[in-house]
Amino acid sequence: MTAELTPSMEATTPRAAARAATLRRARPNGWWGMALLIATEATLFGVLIASFFYLRFKNPHWPPAGTPKPKLLVPLVLAGVLVSTSVPMQIAASAARRGRLGLTRLALGASLFVGAGYLAMQIDRYAVSLRTLKPQESAYASIVYVLSGGHHAHVAVALLLNAFLLMRLSRGMTNYRLIAVQSVALYWHFVNVLALVVTATLLSAAA
Repeated sequence: MTAELTPSMEATTPRAAARAATLRRARPNGWWGMALLIATEATLFGVLIASFFYLRFKNPHWPPAGTPKPKLLVPLVLAGVLVSTSVPMQIAASAARRGRLGLTRLALGASLFVGAGYLAMQIDRYAVSLRTLKPQESAYASIVYVLSGGHHAHVAVALLLNAFLLMRLSRGMTNYRLIAVQSVALYWHFVNVLALVVTATLLSAAA
């Protein structure tokens, strides 16, 4: 058993890391750790979304009278932009598994760039919204800010993970870094699915 694990654990070049990934028979612990984190975060957002609809069904007016309904176009476009980052992240994970360090860096950089643009626009919209709708004004405002702010925080974490990966990969590919790329790609996919769910939930108030 030790003899089988050693080549994988000591893989410090792109080719060796790719070979270790090919020989690996099960998901690495890092991947499972990320999967468990995602499960807990999904549970958290499940509770928040359930709270949103509970409050909606308990209030005769949703949003409250005098509160403008959410616009559809910009949130949908922004959600589409963020979801598109799953493509370069999956390319990065696949490239890392094949030992293609340059393509891995390029794909990670692309997702980081697009994701950063998305987050910058959302922060600007968030700030503008706070000028006219305060979280303490109503249950609607409170849950909207919690849901959207919570998702923005997860996007920020994903961006930080990407930046950290790029920094580490500047020193080359190893087995551990390959696993990290695959784990972060899984997290990005979760954040993007969450973007669709959160956006659909918030825009349901426009119906």
